[in-house]
Amino acid sequence: MTVRSQRLQVVLSLEERKEQQALDRMNDVRRQWQEEQDRLEELQRYQLEYHQQMREQQQGTVPVARLQGWQNFIARLDLLLGQQQARVQQAEQRVEQARQQWQQAWERRRGMEKYIQACRAQEQRDRDLAEQKQSDEAAARQFSRRR
Repeated sequence: MTVRSQRLQVVLSLEERKEQQALDRMNDVRRQWQEEQDRLEELQRYQLEYHQQMREQQQGTVPVARLQGWQNFIARLDLLLGQQQARVQQAEQRVEQARQQWQQAWERRRGMEKYIQACRAQEQRDRDLAEQKQSDEAAARQFSRRR
């Protein structure tokens, strides 16, 4: 018959697999967040460059149609930036949720490891007691034979 700590190894393996899946998910979500963050930074750089180009081109007289075009473009760019910032915030929330799920899986796996260690320690104490009992019984038999 197998001892409890050996039977619990199956449960530990499942917990380890769940933890790895949660870690993989967290890493995927972090990569997605980084991609969204990179897009935001790219849009921000583009906006800055566009503003600089506008200032440089406004040194002289500028037709009204061109100014209106710039303003429309800037308005669309601002809208895109707002949407991208919302995507980044949503991605941050997904990262936090994935981190919490991984942490819970880690804690369950760690708890199972500690429980198995406690079972092994108890099993060792039980073996030690059984050996001591056998030793005591053998000594008692030997003592009674001498009498």
